[in-house]
Amino acid sequence: MVISPTMGASATAPSAQARTQAKNVIFINGDGMGAAAREAARLHLAGLDGQLAMDKLAASGQLTTTPHDPKSVVTDSAAAATAWATGEKTYNGAISVDVDGNPLATLGQQAKAAGKSTGLVTTAQVTDASPAAFFANTANRSAQDEIARQYLDVSKPDVILGGGEDWWLPKGTPGAFQDKPAEDPTEGSLGTKGNLINKAQRAGYTYVSSAKQLDKAKGGKLLGLFSNEEMFQQRPEGQGDVYSPVVDLATMTTKALTTLDKNRKGFFLFVEEEGTDEFAHANNGARLLQSMQQLEKTVAVARAYVATHPDTLLVVTGDHETGGLAVEENDPNDESGTAISAEDGPFTIAGSSRTFTLDWTTSGHTSVDVPVTASGPLSDRFSGKHPNTYVHDVLAQVLAPRR
Repeated sequence: MVISPTMGASATAPSAQARTQAKNVIFINGDGMGAAAREAARLHLAGLDGQLAMDKLAASGQLTTTPHDPKSVVTDSAAAATAWATGEKTYNGAISVDVDGNPLATLGQQAKAAGKSTGLVTTAQVTDASPAAFFANTANRSAQDEIARQYLDVSKPDVILGGGEDWWLPKGTPGAFQDKPAEDPTEGSLGTKGNLINKAQRAGYTYVSSAKQLDKAKGGKLLGLFSNEEMFQQRPEGQGDVYSPVVDLATMTTKALTTLDKNRKGFFLFVEEEGTDEFAHANNGARLLQSMQQLEKTVAVARAYVATHPDTLLVVTGDHETGGLAVEENDPNDESGTAISAEDGPFTIAGSSRTFTLDWTTSGHTSVDVPVTASGPLSDRFSGKHPNTYVHDVLAQVLAPRR
């Protein structure tokens, strides 16, 4: 296990009781979600004195996010998720390989080796950077068809739910979702590894592509692909932006939990809301808040599970902050700029006649700390400020094979 430089001896040696109690892990990523996004969602969804479900978790802290990249001090999702999944920092674009391109052991693979079930749920492509880091190794995050192949041949997650059908089918072979749809004609099958959906079915996966099919699926291994690429269209307001997934994140998460729950040795489930990042890239405050609402519903599903399964560690955080976002008063004299530095809003505050404004400073990522909240066994370890590799250090205490 890689030890964080901020961890003392007492933090790295959990009691036998804590190790016994912690059997399952639900790790939730609000991609691109910094403190300002959480505060905006709190005001909009819970009100001036309200709390989000993610804010009600027992422990809270902060994570730093800088990568080990010779060209950047600001992380991308690949390097950030690699830090979580492996305990090592690396360069932007890397999927669980070190700075020299060597593959690293991942928590998803370690959980499998410990006899636990594993799963991933996302509104991005299931082969996108954040979920991929837990279940694959590649020097280039763009190799999404190779990541899909590794899911089937190497890491073998029991549940795979999200978008990205394009990467599972050869070019020119449309599946449940047509190539070149009207909402985005650039979308279409891209794979170079053969028909991986057929391969998954031969390997025992039940394949589904609709809410009805997902609902009817019974146990066992499950592959659900519900869009060509991401499960939304990430554009600025009024320019073709759409957030209307075929299956929402909370429903996918519920199905994943009921499927993985059957393993007496426990499970690891990675859950991600991608819209929080992509709509922030587009400086689209309305869709950001809509994505945060879906994330909040999903955290509520996870909290309900933890309430009846106290041997489950639940962690909610973000891989980095996107947009350089600030929550401001509605002040026409305080307009800070145009284009990517424009203000956005006003947005309503729940239970109040008051409103607030969002102010963007970039369409990219920033290096500010991200909040982390947690509940369940070992959750107290997340109090304080830590590097993002610390996530691995704590989760490995639950997921690594016992010696």
